[in-house]
Amino acid sequence: MLSTGRFLRTSITLSRLPPVGRLGCSPGTQRAVSCYRSDNNSCSSILLSKRGLRTASWPMPTLADRSNLFMATGRVVSVVSVGQPGILKRVHLSIFRRSTSTTASEAVASGHGRRTVDAPIVGYWTLFCASMVFGIIVWGGLTRLTESGLSIVEWAPITGAKLPTSDAAWEAEFEKYKQFPEYHKVHIGITLDDFKKIYFMEWFHRNIGRLFGVVYLVPAAYFVSKGLVSRAGIAKIGGLGLLLLGQGAMGWYMVASGLEKELGERPDAVPRVSQYRLTSHLSLAYLLYAGLSLYGWNVFRANRLVNKKIANPEVLRALLQEPAVVSYRRKITAATLLVGTTCLSGAMVAGLDAGLIYNEFPAMGLGITPPLSELWSQHFARGDPSAMWRNLTENPATVQLGHRILAMTTFFTLSALWWQGRKLPLPRAARITLHAMYGLAWMQVALGISTLVNFVPIVYASAHQANSVLLLASALGLYHSLRPLPRLVL
Repeated sequence: MLSTGRFLRTSITLSRLPPVGRLGCSPGTQRAVSCYRSDNNSCSSILLSKRGLRTASWPMPTLADRSNLFMATGRVVSVVSVGQPGILKRVHLSIFRRSTSTTASEAVASGHGRRTVDAPIVGYWTLFCASMVFGIIVWGGLTRLTESGLSIVEWAPITGAKLPTSDAAWEAEFEKYKQFPEYHKVHIGITLDDFKKIYFMEWFHRNIGRLFGVVYLVPAAYFVSKGLVSRAGIAKIGGLGLLLLGQGAMGWYMVASGLEKELGERPDAVPRVSQYRLTSHLSLAYLLYAGLSLYGWNVFRANRLVNKKIANPEVLRALLQEPAVVSYRRKITAATLLVGTTCLSGAMVAGLDAGLIYNEFPAMGLGITPPLSELWSQHFARGDPSAMWRNLTENPATVQLGHRILAMTTFFTLSALWWQGRKLPLPRAARITLHAMYGLAWMQVALGISTLVNFVPIVYASAHQANSVLLLASALGLYHSLRPLPRLVL
């Protein structure tokens, strides 16, 4: 709904009268511009017709008839003043159309002529999109674990959506694959039937990415066109859309790194995607997941606040502003960033196949850590003494050790925060999320160690990655539940 000053404006179709086309109304229809006055719970309107302006007033409960409620939208075409002091001062005459919002609370939610709270359906949509991203991350991990990611050697966003159906089409795809290093060094002598299996893994991963693009972009355009999204929400949707497009582009850029001919010419080279690009690809996926989740939760929280479904909001607002809670929220924010960093270090481990060495825990070989000469090797500096830093990102032993350190640091940090949070007067939702996060942290450590000592079985490794997303989601959820309640402009 729109508002003028302290009044909420709607339009009501009253009866069939001569056209008022010059005011932007539909021919043959009389329109009314109505304003609600909060201090006396009354509503006043201006009736537009060829006979001029007339005013009328009635108690607000009359507006409960939802079939007569409309929303004023469009460009202001005129401004009039009504000489009824204290009831109606100024009205913008706009083009009217039927509204999908019919409750008084939703009318209150959008002040000053624009919506300030996104419609609840926008929250459901963004959380559904977040669940799709979760599925894409898990399937992408399976594609990596089954060494299927390089089976499709072309980037065809439109035509590539179709799976080969004839024997000739499959043979053509297989011949293309044989021209690249992975066939000669990894899948040596692979049969056509085996090729179809790895091809399907990558094809399905790309297609659910395409489907996600449709599920995101089409509803986004619809919601924005129907006025169901606030101005701030439009900016967020646009930003997440750009992140989605960047994720798709990064996906092909990553695959291209494993198709380079040089990987077949160097005897010591292994045909696989760059660990840098793999980590970038995964980081964009995590950012997209986090952004969609936070956006959806914010929409639901704002609507619950507007619809007065949060019991004692002022008490909750005061609680969330307590110094101890504010300090705890900052620690949770830092811990969430630590969880994300640990997840990305796991992508570096996967990109280098670093989980296939030192398959014991907590030791690494004959000691807690490998020898320093192995961790800080001249080999990875490639003859340049100033490039020893490459050991941190290209030496499998060093990368695995770094992931171990980050993982245990994250676990003990979350454990300490769980212990501290038990003693704080946290809201019920925050307390439940805190316990869930702690349980997921234990599960993540158990899955990580099991994956390592069993030489990275697909089931364990996939569960380890899926649980990392859930752990990040729980940390984000705890952070969100501790954020101050917004003060909406009504």
